[in-house]
Amino acid sequence: MRKDGMAASGPHDDGSDRPEPPETPAGSRGRHETPEERADRRWGELLQEVRVTQTGVQILFGFLLTVVFTPRFAALGGTDRTIYVVTVVLGAATTGALIGPVSFHRIVSGRRIKPQTVTWAARLTMAGIVLLLCTVTSALLLILRIALHNAAVPWLVAVVVAWLILCWFGLPGWALHRYRTKE
Repeated sequence: MRKDGMAASGPHDDGSDRPEPPETPAGSRGRHETPEERADRRWGELLQEVRVTQTGVQILFGFLLTVVFTPRFAALGGTDRTIYVVTVVLGAATTGALIGPVSFHRIVSGRRIKPQTVTWAARLTMAGIVLLLCTVTSALLLILRIALHNAAVPWLVAVVVAWLILCWFGLPGWALHRYRTKE
C-alpha cells in the first residue's frame, strides 16, 4: 500500500516494477537509485543550474555585443579596445560552454549513454562557470577603467574576483572537505 492508502500497481510504493535496491549497511547514507535513475536525477539538477547561468550570460553577452555600436566606443584607447575584444571573446566562449550540455544531450539522446552524457555536460558547465568568472572579471576591468581612471581599479576588480571565487568555488570546496564521509 502507498502512503495515501491506494494500492500500488507494482512491488514498490511508487508503482514501479524496478528491481529491489541492494541492502545497505545500517547507518549508510545515500539514495537507492539505479544508474539510470541517478543519471536522470543528475541531468535534471544540471539543467536547472545551467538555466540560471545561461540567463545571466546571455544578458551580459548581449550587452557586450551592443557596446561597439555606441558613440563612446570610438573614443576608447588601444588597451581598452583590447580588453573589450577579450571580454567579447570570453563571453562567446562562456555562452558556448553553457549551451553545450543541451546540444550534447540532444545529439546523443537515445543512445543509452545518459550517465556519460551527464558527466560530459557537467564538465562543460564547470568550464562555462570558469569562463564566466573570466568574462565578468574582464568586463568589470573595462567598465571600472572607463568609469574611474585611477589606480584603485585593479584593487576593486581583485576584491570582486576574490568574492566570486569564494562564493563559486571556495564555499563548495570547504563544504566538500567539511562533510566528506570517512569511507
